[in-house]
Amino acid sequence: MNQSHVQTIAAELALQDGQVEAVAALLSEDASIPFISRYRKEATGSLDEVAVAAIRDRLHQLSELDKRREAIVKSLKEHGLLTETLAAQVYAAETLAALEDIYLPYRPKRRTRATIAKEKGLEPLAWALLKQDGRDPAELAVDYLDAKRGIDAVSDALAGARDILAEHVNEDNGARADMRRLFAEKALFISRVATGKEAQGAKYRDYFDWQEPAKSAPSHRVLAMRRGEKADILNLTVAPPEDAALHLLEERFVTGQGPDAAQVRLAVHDGYKRLLSRAMETELRLTTKSAADAEAIKVFAANLRELLMTPPLGAKRVMAIDPGYRTGCKVVCLDRQGKLLHNETVYPHNSAAQQEKAANRLKSMVYDYNIEAVAIGNGTAGRETEAFVKALDLETAIPVLLVNESGASIYSASEAAREEFPEQDLTVRGAVSIGRRLMDPLSELVKIDPKSIGVGQYQHDVDQTELKAALDDVVVSCVNAVGVDVNRASAQLLTYVSGLGPRLAKNIVAHRDQHGAFDSRQQLTAVTRLGPKAFEQCAGFLRVKGGRNPLDASAVHPERYALVDRMAADLGASVKGLMQDRDLRARIDIGAYVGGGIGLPTLEDILAELAKPGLDPRDTFEAFAFREGVNSLGDLEPGMRLPGIVTNVTRFGAFVDVGVHQDGLVHISQLADRFVKDPADVVKVQQKVTVTVLEVDTARSRISLSMKGKLDGIPTDRDAGRPTRRGSAEPKGSRRSRSSRTGNAPKRQTPAPFNNPFADLLKGG
Repeated sequence: MNQSHVQTIAAELALQDGQVEAVAALLSEDASIPFISRYRKEATGSLDEVAVAAIRDRLHQLSELDKRREAIVKSLKEHGLLTETLAAQVYAAETLAALEDIYLPYRPKRRTRATIAKEKGLEPLAWALLKQDGRDPAELAVDYLDAKRGIDAVSDALAGARDILAEHVNEDNGARADMRRLFAEKALFISRVATGKEAQGAKYRDYFDWQEPAKSAPSHRVLAMRRGEKADILNLTVAPPEDAALHLLEERFVTGQGPDAAQVRLAVHDGYKRLLSRAMETELRLTTKSAADAEAIKVFAANLRELLMTPPLGAKRVMAIDPGYRTGCKVVCLDRQGKLLHNETVYPHNSAAQQEKAANRLKSMVYDYNIEAVAIGNGTAGRETEAFVKALDLETAIPVLLVNESGASIYSASEAAREEFPEQDLTVRGAVSIGRRLMDPLSELVKIDPKSIGVGQYQHDVDQTELKAALDDVVVSCVNAVGVDVNRASAQLLTYVSGLGPRLAKNIVAHRDQHGAFDSRQQLTAVTRLGPKAFEQCAGFLRVKGGRNPLDASAVHPERYALVDRMAADLGASVKGLMQDRDLRARIDIGAYVGGGIGLPTLEDILAELAKPGLDPRDTFEAFAFREGVNSLGDLEPGMRLPGIVTNVTRFGAFVDVGVHQDGLVHISQLADRFVKDPADVVKVQQKVTVTVLEVDTARSRISLSMKGKLDGIPTDRDAGRPTRRGSAEPKGSRRSRSSRTGNAPKRQTPAPFNNPFADLLKGG
């Protein structure tokens, strides 16, 4: 373990060295983040998943820095350039940028104008000019005239010397550090429309003449401008005012007043314009892109977490319908475990005869399969199918619910879906996915690539490796936070359990299929290739309900079963009795069990689990219904107040489904009756809200919405009903705490909702 890395990370994250050391040691043993944060609290000082992940990521960054450092040292040695002083500088560099600056003058490079001038023997002339002692440059240059070397005139010699000085300016560590600070503080993004691309790039029109400071440009605008540049619609530059940069360099390099100083000034200007400015712009572009990527990934990850943690309906017999007009509605009936019992196609949107037949068949299926809920995909014909089903004359009322079907088609064509339903077509698989998504969103959504779910911001523009890693972290975190029923889980869900992976997940399912349901966690050790390490990592997150040991259905880790047995024995009770009797648990003196690596954090977790074993951290399911009679864009009018569900949260606002097959945008300025810096402080994906329609653009299929309580000049229709518990502009009692984020207000007027290009761009990504 690199102790300097430990100290660096501890200082950066305001942690104790011992906490970082413990996490690093556990990670080196292939412990997962959920396992470390849940079951090794004494070692880490109760660090949560966010802190553990931050340590992991920083350890990786520092490791990569070390690898680059060693590669540079090796190169310098091979070329005979490594001195004690240079080695000390290399090992003292704390950032990759500083390291590369040190290496730049020595790095093997292609022949440049400076190297050609050096080959001609002009280097002494360059250093003579740099002294700036007032001598005449022409007199100095005469001694270097050499026709054989292509130096026929004094101007040729001086030009070569300036090339050498220009490269010296570019490679000077101090100059690069000054420029880096200047670019970071004063650089501007300047975006202009490319010649002749005005009509072609209409969705980028707000960037046709745009300028803002690079240091405060929000991630969505950085990514939007870069996308426009990549599409050859925009010309984009990132640089500070040239005068400021040149002044800074002249202060460093121009020390005289004579004609030789004038030559140095020319070299400084050339070095900046031809070399240094380009290098700094490239570096700043990478830096701002990296920051924008990180912010976009953070938004995507937060949205995905909310979606995955959507409250489940639970084990119910569900009829799921994938709606359609011409091709009909694919209907499937599922049992309480999500098993497909029946499927057929009905046509409720065609002729009167077909409508009557569809109604009769749907009622028959409801009765035949004892259906307890109906799930309908929210795509084409979703609202119409919902109305049709609700109008059925059923003896017993059952909930009819619209389900977001984003990504269902991706799953239905996947290898996993083909393996599960080899005899069924895509439409049946898609309908099954819709039904299961209502029963347990987490279990079903893990089967889909998170990028296909549609809750991101510019997900195709960001670093795909970093995006996948971040989203995988979220899925792993959610799956392990909820826990997994080992006897019901799919291989896809088991894949994300701590310590498992695709191979072990499939082995668990194969063992279950061959030997029947597991009746204890200990039976997992009989699964092929599931050794002691994997068992340690996964056991606490897998649930065996109704098994021999009641603790197997809880989050108590098997390594602590003996401790719970001792607690029960000390009270003269059984473990089952201890779990069922609150008064008995109240008599436990947890202080008596501290020791042997077990501290209060673990003991408190155990008591919480004994009280509510395997408690699902997700909220209780609440049915939601859109406003009756509002099914399409044509039904919307300014002033209408409607119930809606947040489908996506971005840095510029939130998209809300109001049941018209087209999400509306609540711009950040319309989220609340107060200033909102970050939309995530106000709304979350899947949150139920009440919105007011501001404007409808049918031609462009755009809806502008507001969540403000007071709207100047817009009469509102307040007959939409009360919002649900999480439906206010400032939700109360939310399941998860709202993190505080910081940002910078734009330097010019933010585009109004209907002139906002980001909605169009987001659809493109």
